[in-house]
Amino acid sequence: MNHPLLHHRTEGPADAPPLLLGPSLGTTLAVWDTQAAALADRFRVVRWDLPGHGGSAAQLIEPGATVADLGRLVLALADALGIERFSYAGISLGGAVGSWLAVHHPERVERLALVCTAACFGTPQAWQKRAQLVRREGMEPLVATAPGRWFTPGFEGSAAAELAAAQRKVAPAAYAACCDALAAFDLRDDLGKITAPTLVVAGRADAATPPAAARLLADGIPDAGLVEIPHAAHLAGVERPNAVLAALQGHFTTPAPGPDRTERRAHHDGMTVRRAVLGDAHVDRSIARTTPLTARFQDFITRYAWGEIWTGDTLDRRTRSCVTLTALVAGGHHDELALHVRAALRNGLSHDEIGEVLLQSAVYCGVPAANSAFGIAQRVLDEAVEEPISETDN
Repeated sequence: MNHPLLHHRTEGPADAPPLLLGPSLGTTLAVWDTQAAALADRFRVVRWDLPGHGGSAAQLIEPGATVADLGRLVLALADALGIERFSYAGISLGGAVGSWLAVHHPERVERLALVCTAACFGTPQAWQKRAQLVRREGMEPLVATAPGRWFTPGFEGSAAAELAAAQRKVAPAAYAACCDALAAFDLRDDLGKITAPTLVVAGRADAATPPAAARLLADGIPDAGLVEIPHAAHLAGVERPNAVLAALQGHFTTPAPGPDRTERRAHHDGMTVRRAVLGDAHVDRSIARTTPLTARFQDFITRYAWGEIWTGDTLDRRTRSCVTLTALVAGGHHDELALHVRAALRNGLSHDEIGEVLLQSAVYCGVPAANSAFGIAQRVLDEAVEEPISETDN
């Protein structure tokens, strides 16, 4: 009899590049709900549930399990779906699975994003103690304390209640076995073996996998990028959904550099990034207003500014937004400044961070220029409405 597969959900075009999304301990594939919908525009997104979580059978994991056991379950799922090579993003335990895959099966992993995770999760004793608690008393003690582990103080939202309800339904034996896997996990000496282009995403207020753990990952993985999300704890994607989504889109849609890229490919890549940064509505309006006079300029901007500069992987999109805002203040380009304040929000900058960029521009670009910029930015931020998103734990 065939071994049962992890419960999963597939979204997006069947012929699109595959992207696997791994959840955190105590949550289901619903932790990726909003990010998955956006990512499915350009990827074949496959989300999966941990054993005993959501729709996955609890017997898929046994006491004394390892992250390697979970990784092999993910590979079995990919094989069953006919997926040979894939990109991968994972939260916490799901991120540990991704890093194990990248170390031990580099031929399978195209690109990697590690969200609120670590190369080693605290002490084995702490996880063994949690496993004993769950085996003895069930999930209820963890449900009561989850908000303090997952979110910054004062965070409220329907997602918090939904996540607690999902954790309450997790099979205690499977949860405890996942704790066993985390207790035994230590990839610190193997990070240098990861060859997939990697992005590390951290919540600055994350106590479970703090920014120091994220920096250890980024320093240990060759050429890895690092994005720290302000005002976010362990479930950064719940508290700052757009910031996490922007970081993932920037990482997974960045084309490989090289001299073999054609102008047609540069235009395609540029249009992809242009839409991600400026939004479909703005780009559609620009295209609709194209005339014979402006057609070549539109093509030039798409290929050069967006297809060559913004697609580069040396700077992340948050940094590029900071640079762009400063340049537009210096040049007094007010219409473009308003456009790129909106873009900065899409790229994950907070209101405070935008204000800090403009404050610094006052020193180097002049107080009158910054005064005008603050006025423009305030109008844009007053009009902006943050689009909700969803996510989850260790």
